[in-house]
Amino acid sequence: MSTTFGALRIPNYRRYAVAQAVSLSGTWMQRVAQAWLVLELGGSGTDVGLVTALQFVPLLVLGLWAGVVVDRVDKRRLLVVTQLAAALLALALGLLVATGTVRLWAVMVLALALGVVHLFDNPARQTFVLEMVGPGQLANAVTLNSVTVNAARTLGPALAGMLIATAGTAVCFLVNAASYLLVVAAFTLMRRDELEPSPVVARAPGQLRAGLAYASRTPEVRAPLLLMAVVGTLAYEFQVVLPLMARFVFDGSAATYGVMTSCMGGGAVVTGLLLAGRNRSGHRSLRVSAQLFGASILLAAAAPTLALELVVLVAVGAASIAFLSLANTTVQLSTAPEMRGRVMALWSIAFLGTTPIGGPLVGWVSEHLGPRIGLALGGVATIVAAAALARPRSVPGQLPPVPLLEGSRR
Repeated sequence: MSTTFGALRIPNYRRYAVAQAVSLSGTWMQRVAQAWLVLELGGSGTDVGLVTALQFVPLLVLGLWAGVVVDRVDKRRLLVVTQLAAALLALALGLLVATGTVRLWAVMVLALALGVVHLFDNPARQTFVLEMVGPGQLANAVTLNSVTVNAARTLGPALAGMLIATAGTAVCFLVNAASYLLVVAAFTLMRRDELEPSPVVARAPGQLRAGLAYASRTPEVRAPLLLMAVVGTLAYEFQVVLPLMARFVFDGSAATYGVMTSCMGGGAVVTGLLLAGRNRSGHRSLRVSAQLFGASILLAAAAPTLALELVVLVAVGAASIAFLSLANTTVQLSTAPEMRGRVMALWSIAFLGTTPIGGPLVGWVSEHLGPRIGLALGGVATIVAAAALARPRSVPGQLPPVPLLEGSRR
């Protein structure tokens, strides 16, 4: 038990984790409500994918530049700004829905604006975890973060389904706006002398190119980033395909979609707690976890009934958290501190910034060939990419990577 929750013994991380648990539940409420709102406004599966994709267009286009900025600034202060901005955007969408003035184009504009916030928030958040806990507790903190995300995925969509059915979608957006304020308070109250800040990199020409070159020549970084790019593009499009599965395959409602998402979250929470005490990373484990993730997605695509689908989605969530935790930890511990902001910006691009490509694609496939095919596409892509990319290969003249923590390899 002490190893499972080791990072929570650190006061700064404990404050952050508690606030995140509440805020992420609000975030998942908004995601469910937003997808359902698009359908209520007459949107199609492609429109659901487009709105989802717009949140990540800035990350895809400007993500590495944002990583350069993150390397140059105080991460804690930057995160306070991004949380306040996200709160204002959620408040604006909630008020538009509550007053009956919301239009599909407005949902798209606000989704794009949120993407600008994520542009800086994602790499800053990834690197700030290491500043709070240090390298010795990074694997545990990353896994606990994933547990928190998926616990929120369990609670948030279920609450969203109930609120949409009883009070409408506006309440989901307003609750999410309020939840961001807890995270702002957590960052503000942190003990700064207990942080382990990364070095602030002085402004200099060529820093963006240097980040790309570093990631390219370091196989321990390059291989998981490439794998994550494929998986992020085609597999992590559940926001697009699950509402379509709920509505058109199982003839369900927003509550059905909420339960499906919650089952994924429940599987991830249980598995994450089992994995949290294991300080592991490395490419062999990553390859196996990716293949299991892909196989579970294929099973979800083939499930003949809603009851069986819910059972399989628990397995999808379990495999997802194992894969994400291993990939994130392997990348961070293999990266030089002065490059971490840029490398984690590339991670954010691979994981989230690929959504503008994958979201509309998976939405189109789901609309024209069926949601089951859209889901299966991600499973096949994950298995193939894991077999092809997870084993790092040396590049002539490369610099040696930063060694992983002792005992982190199998």
